[in-house]
Amino acid sequence: MHDDRTGQIAVIFLSHRTDADDAGYGEAAEAMGKLASRQPGYRGIDSTRGPDGLGITISYWMDEESALAWRANPEHSAIRNTGREIWYENYEVIVARIARNYAWARS
Repeated sequence: MHDDRTGQIAVIFLSHRTDADDAGYGEAAEAMGKLASRQPGYRGIDSTRGPDGLGITISYWMDEESALAWRANPEHSAIRNTGREIWYENYEVIVARIARNYAWARS
């Protein structure tokens, strides 16, 4: 089951990939996951990509300051710039405060 995420910040990253540099993208995604997990205020991540190239990644942060610090991280900024140049056709970022959450799982 998920932890209670009430009050956390969710940074929702919707993206469409290009066909370029799958290996480089994979390496960068792994590196960013490790880097984010060491960032103060990090609470977790969920990510998926469909066969049409649409990706949805949601990172969870303790508060707005933590999410903004992640956005300002120099390594993250450098990878973001590479993403704009090579890996993404487009992307959208949505930042929201979580009002409530719940989960269900088959036993």
